[in-house]
Amino acid sequence: MRIFKLLISPRFIGFKNSLKKSQSNSRLKILTLAGTGILFWLALFFFTYRVLAYFSSQEMIGDILARHLLAMVFLTFFSMLIFSHIITALSNLYLSQDLELCYSSPASLAELFLSRSFYTVIDSSWMLLVFGLPVMIAYGFVYSAGLNYYLSLIYVSFPLIIISASLGIMVIMILVRFFPAQRARDIMMFLSIILIILLYLLFRFLRPERLVNPDAFMSIAQYLGALKAPSSPYLPSHWATDLLWARLTMYSGSQILNYLLLWSTAFAMVVIDIWLAGLIYSEGFSRAQEAKRRSRAGKRILEKIVSVITRPLGPDTTSLIAKEVRTFFRDNSQWSQLLLLGALVVVYLYNFSVLPLERSPIKSIYLQNALSFLNIGLAGFVISALSARFIFPAVSSEGQAFWIILSSPLSPRRFLWSKFFAYLLPMLILAEVLIIYTNYLLKVTPFMMALSSVTIFFLVFGIVSLGVGLGAVYPNFRHENIAQVATSFGGLVYMISSSVFIALVIILESGPVYTILSSHFRGEPITYLQWIWIVGSFSLVILLIILAIQRPMAAGLKAFNNYEG
Repeated sequence: MRIFKLLISPRFIGFKNSLKKSQSNSRLKILTLAGTGILFWLALFFFTYRVLAYFSSQEMIGDILARHLLAMVFLTFFSMLIFSHIITALSNLYLSQDLELCYSSPASLAELFLSRSFYTVIDSSWMLLVFGLPVMIAYGFVYSAGLNYYLSLIYVSFPLIIISASLGIMVIMILVRFFPAQRARDIMMFLSIILIILLYLLFRFLRPERLVNPDAFMSIAQYLGALKAPSSPYLPSHWATDLLWARLTMYSGSQILNYLLLWSTAFAMVVIDIWLAGLIYSEGFSRAQEAKRRSRAGKRILEKIVSVITRPLGPDTTSLIAKEVRTFFRDNSQWSQLLLLGALVVVYLYNFSVLPLERSPIKSIYLQNALSFLNIGLAGFVISALSARFIFPAVSSEGQAFWIILSSPLSPRRFLWSKFFAYLLPMLILAEVLIIYTNYLLKVTPFMMALSSVTIFFLVFGIVSLGVGLGAVYPNFRHENIAQVATSFGGLVYMISSSVFIALVIILESGPVYTILSSHFRGEPITYLQWIWIVGSFSLVILLIILAIQRPMAAGLKAFNNYEG
């Protein structure tokens, strides 16, 4: 146990030092970040509270819908935790730079394995818990839950995290046993298949298509029965949902079985992982030391495309962007995640293709345009999530070779803007594909098609600028693996900042868009005062986007100039 504490102590010492460093920064910056985080929490809490309050006001099915939503939240979190642990475990257990030193220490295999598993749990779980907490608190407020509910959040979340972490670590140990860790192409292909399977099981367990088609049932009783059984009783997320729902509704029945199922499964998974590590972990780590295999397939074509696209930007910027592209595709843990991006896009578009708009009590034309407008924000959040993984770590990806950039004649401004342009075009293409194709599926008006396409186009400029700028403000050039940068405090600041930016744009545009569409559908002219309001709102949107592009890059440039190595 003493050696185990020693092995995990660097993470706590690093966290303590980062707190001391943050305290030395300007108090205004700390207050600004804290205020932004609190506002984001409050917005998420308020939105969830309003949805749950509406559900609770509906007789007969209100509580059933609220419980179904809780089951969806837990099943989604559980699935995301499993996959997040799979990705993080590959780096922490096999590819971290300090593993050779740890293996040469007198620590036992079990202590070493548990310490790296502990790192995996910390890296993969904290951000999801932070974003899930406002949702759980909103449930407590709506149902006037007592202290038992909030205590239950603690001793229900821990076994759920342990189970998901154990499953993710088990999967990665088995994969590395058969495929060397450096051959991440093969491993990531398997992980992509696992992700697709998890997504499929997620939708199959929830069976959401039944909830929007009451005509498929012979009676109200059958429909309510379908609402009451959206998940499998064999899933840990189902046990957690039952436990918390009993606390919310003051259910007097015993929940001892669910407690035993959660905690016994968690302890059993830990024991199985330790036993499995004793059998295959050392061999997997040995295979991970094999040299990487390089492939030159497609190299000349890729470099030709990059040179043609970046030629107008000048030789310096072209060289930097070409270097960025080469580095990205040489790192298997980076480019192989494009497979996951493809799966995400497919699921995103599939959701819109199966929307039952014809069964809605609202006129289809109104609903289609409303969904199209809300889809701007949803697509923006998807781009932000991808930017947090790929763009925010772009500056930190230079690693300990960053001193070459500092000592080169290249200006810091050119360096940051090269990062900006390297990621701008791919994100623009992805965003426009998401918006245009979903609008095509929704059959929206030409006005909404143009508005959403233009809005997401300029939103991407701000999102990418926030990623590059804040990535320079919160760099980590000594990371063990690049995934740690995205889950750092700076990554959280970026996600909150980009979410607030997207939300402000949507809020500013919502009023004018509603006025224009209402005028169009009713055949009424727009008044002069309304035109002034519309022009003013869109002017504020333009100003906000300009600030989102300029201010983060300026802050990143200032941090770059103050960096001392």
